[in-house]
Amino acid sequence: MSLARRNLFQDKTRLVLSIGGVALAVMLILVLKGFLAGMNRQITSYLDHSPGSIVVAQEDVVNLLGSTSLLPDGILQKSETIRGVDEVIPTLSQFVILDLHGKKQPAYMIGYDLDQGGGPWELTAGREPRSKREIVFDHVLADRHDLKLGDEVEVMGKDFTIVGLSNGTTSWMTSFFFIRKEAAEDLLLAPGATSFLLLTTSDGANLDDILRRLNKLSGVNALTKRQMAANDLKLFARIFSAPLKLMVGIAFLVGTMIVGLIIYTATVERQREYGVIKAIGAKNRFLYQVVLTQALFASVAGASLGVLLANGAAQWIMSARPQFLIVFDPVDSAQALLAGLGMALIASIFPTRVVAGLAPAEVFRK
Repeated sequence: MSLARRNLFQDKTRLVLSIGGVALAVMLILVLKGFLAGMNRQITSYLDHSPGSIVVAQEDVVNLLGSTSLLPDGILQKSETIRGVDEVIPTLSQFVILDLHGKKQPAYMIGYDLDQGGGPWELTAGREPRSKREIVFDHVLADRHDLKLGDEVEVMGKDFTIVGLSNGTTSWMTSFFFIRKEAAEDLLLAPGATSFLLLTTSDGANLDDILRRLNKLSGVNALTKRQMAANDLKLFARIFSAPLKLMVGIAFLVGTMIVGLIIYTATVERQREYGVIKAIGAKNRFLYQVVLTQALFASVAGASLGVLLANGAAQWIMSARPQFLIVFDPVDSAQALLAGLGMALIASIFPTRVVAGLAPAEVFRK
């Protein structure tokens, strides 16, 4: 519509401010949602990349990261005898506090058997540990503390030499590091101890039947990896998801208010013009379309710019702070554009009320 276009571009500074405000709001929405998606991926990264489809933990333990687990003796051997179980991989894990250059750093230790698996799934440098005093360290944590291959780190009073650097094993909460299972047993003073079993099943095996048989064993709790990952997400993500979702809602509200204020101001300033148009026979529906077109243009243009800004901001954040992972889904971009439409619809409510209440006679009288 030519009238809407003329009203929008008559004050270009105001138009730029309107588009910029929406763009920043949409950028914040996308970055926050991307951060939440990245956090969820980091929380389940070990389970997502570890072998097997079933996790056996201590009785009443339903989380990998949220609980300490210690399996009863003989559970590994009993698990191997269950029909349909193809392979059983033991791991010994524990949250520990590392002292790196005078700074306390929480980290999650995974003790695993090199021949069976359960260790790092991707190395950026070096190799896996072959002796009891070798360690694979997360490469992001290593970079933050200026550590490299061949350097030593202290874990629970013992020195370990970094022989490998792993990728995808960090988050803003904690990082994984990997040592031999025997080394973990020494550190925890628990010879032969096992925290979790990762079970691989045979093709065509009845998963429910295997779980039922496992859960009949004394002192254990068997879950699918998917169930345990979901439990970890419930435990950790819910703590942060509510504040992040609140911030997303606030960002949407701010963008809506910016567009609404700009369009409302433009409408009030041109009451006389709208009154004249109504006086010569224009219906309210036509004037509503003019106001809505202005709001739609500012919101959609701002939302499109916000998508571009969000991608740039995400790359900058992840390069400056690699421990943060921001993941965008194509659906998120589509939702951002829909958010722009929502902003336009809501923002046009008050300006249209101004137009609807115009009395042509009163306008001429002024």
